[in-house]
Amino acid sequence: MQMLNSSLARRARTSVWLLALLAGVTACNKQEESAPTPETPAATSAVSESSSGKTLAYVSTQDAGVDVIDLATMQVTSMLDVKAKGPRGLALTDDGKQLVVATRENGSVSVIDTATGEVVKQIEVGKNPEFVRVSGNYAFVSSEPSSKAGPPPKPGSKPEEDDDDDEEKVPAKIAIVDLTKGEKVREITGGPETEGLEFSADGKQLVITNEADNTVTVHNIETGDLVKTISTHQYGDRPRGIKVSPDGNTYLATLEFGNKFMVMDKDFNVVRTVDTAETPYGIAYDSKGERIFVATNKAKLLQVFDAKTFEKIKEVPTGNRCWHFSFTPDNKQVLLACGKSDAVFVIDADKLEVTNQIEVKNMPWGVVTFPKAMGSLENAK
Repeated sequence: MQMLNSSLARRARTSVWLLALLAGVTACNKQEESAPTPETPAATSAVSESSSGKTLAYVSTQDAGVDVIDLATMQVTSMLDVKAKGPRGLALTDDGKQLVVATRENGSVSVIDTATGEVVKQIEVGKNPEFVRVSGNYAFVSSEPSSKAGPPPKPGSKPEEDDDDDEEKVPAKIAIVDLTKGEKVREITGGPETEGLEFSADGKQLVITNEADNTVTVHNIETGDLVKTISTHQYGDRPRGIKVSPDGNTYLATLEFGNKFMVMDKDFNVVRTVDTAETPYGIAYDSKGERIFVATNKAKLLQVFDAKTFEKIKEVPTGNRCWHFSFTPDNKQVLLACGKSDAVFVIDADKLEVTNQIEVKNMPWGVVTFPKAMGSLENAK
């Protein structure tokens, strides 16, 4: 009996020791599981950054892809590969989950998942796509089927003769892409070499600048029907940028070869023109509709005008071939893409002074932000 008790006591001590050892091993394992591993990468996706409070800018570069700028640090954090050549126009969906980029060389748009930075779909839209605008689940993409390679003719010069006169007058198609289906669903016929795109204040009409035949055309979005044609020739040629005022009562169109922008009322009647510096392109209001900003390419200026009196407020010296710009989401700064300077100029929106230059190589073309902001390619929601 004494031997049995001794044996039981030894077994109990052994069991206690084993349980203690097992508890220690389990605790150690839990510590190892909870500890961060060096192999786990930090989240760097556009959506994850935005959801954590960061604001971002996306800059298309014609000779590469799309650069992503962290607006808190004003540093390029990554480049998105668009899987095609010649990215130009770009736009984000309202939730920031998809970036749609026009790629000139393959006549398509690349749809990028901003969470992964990967192209999830390439959709053919037409020859030489340029501007992209997104409304709801649809992307609208302008194109230039009759555009020729090389620089445009100088203002006032006679264009070169061409045996194929009809080719120069090929009307462009504005492709409408269903982003849910991932396919082009229909087209709206614009003028030759469509350029800028803008939605009417009520969202029912699409306003297009057509640089080759010097017109601004207005189309019913639902039917595609032409509603109105406005000739710009008497005011200036090659309409480029187009923008509606925040209150929806005024539309502006830059006239590259007129060194002006044209002012239209809500019914698209021309009410006046405003002189600018040489070759105006991108144009936008500020978020309150109090000032008008115009990027003038050859003059190397960002000009600012009073939106009521149209008096010039200031001229901000910039870089080379500055076409498109965006306010930051807090409306405190303007980001101006300057292609031949390989830079995005950062301009204080109140002081109207350049405060920084962000190196963006490979010919930066356009810039948009998330959350969305006012700019030459976008309107804040």
